[in-house]
Amino acid sequence: MKFLGIDYGTKRIGLAISDENGILAFPKEILTNDTNTFKKIEEIIAEESIEEFVIGESVDFSGKLNILSARIEIFISKLKKKFKLPVHKQKEFLTSVEARRGKNRKAQLSPPQAHSKKKQIKNGRIDASAAALILQRYLDKKNQQNNSNKLHNVV
Repeated sequence: MKFLGIDYGTKRIGLAISDENGILAFPKEILTNDTNTFKKIEEIIAEESIEEFVIGESVDFSGKLNILSARIEIFISKLKKKFKLPVHKQKEFLTSVEARRGKNRKAQLSPPQAHSKKKQIKNGRIDASAAALILQRYLDKKNQQNNSNKLHNVV
């Protein structure tokens, strides 16, 4: 089963896809949040055989829903109505910061690396990486639950 991960933003929407087995997430692309958004998502669903969505649930530092969460709920309603696919929410907290930082980056960046990093942020590439982090967290949680259930059934 393949999933489409979504990092919703008012200007850009980051997308990620899972592998066929729903184990690993990969950045896919960034969409401009405009009138063509759902057409582009529809193309990706067909091209990638997407069966379910995972969208980041935006929370503040105390873990409460923030101002963006109302817009995300409207977006989710439109997704469900248009595509009739299950939509799962995964709390996203600092995924964009984590995506910018990168998992194994050195603290010191050379000037060309620093320029490249700024350019990636400006171009929105971070949004697709954040979507992959959101999707990966969901997949890890889901797969951990499935493995736990399998162990209980064996006993």
